[in-house]
Amino acid sequence: DVQLVESGGGSVQAGGSLRLSCAASGYTYSSNCMGWFRQAPGKEREGVAALYIGGGSVYVDDAVKGRFTISRDTIDNSVSLEMNSLKVEDTAMHYCAADSVGPIGMLDPQPTDFNYWGQGTQVTVAS
Repeated sequence: DVQLVESGGGSVQAGGSLRLSCAASGYTYSSNCMGWFRQAPGKEREGVAALYIGGGSVYVDDAVKGRFTISRDTIDNSVSLEMNSLKVEDTAMHYCAADSVGPIGMLDPQPTDFNYWGQGTQVTVAS
């Protein structure tokens, strides 16, 4: 199994920034991809950004493109999400996910593509 622990959520004013981090442990060799999803109250979980741990394809959802950056640290098996120019509509529980995902799946990662999830970290953006 793979264990994922997120950190870095919080509350900010619109236009502010936050950085989320996700540390992976356990049998991480089974996963080639890590990503971030978010779920707002009453809405479905949606993909935000994802990348291959070994390098290569990077997915960033159109809603956050130009504002959010996903990055990886292969030394400590972690992935981060730098969130700038935050908007009220970015308010959601943000989840880290990991699994083995093929190139087709990386075009538009879905929650069903991932079996390993963190507990989530709340991001709240006030107007």
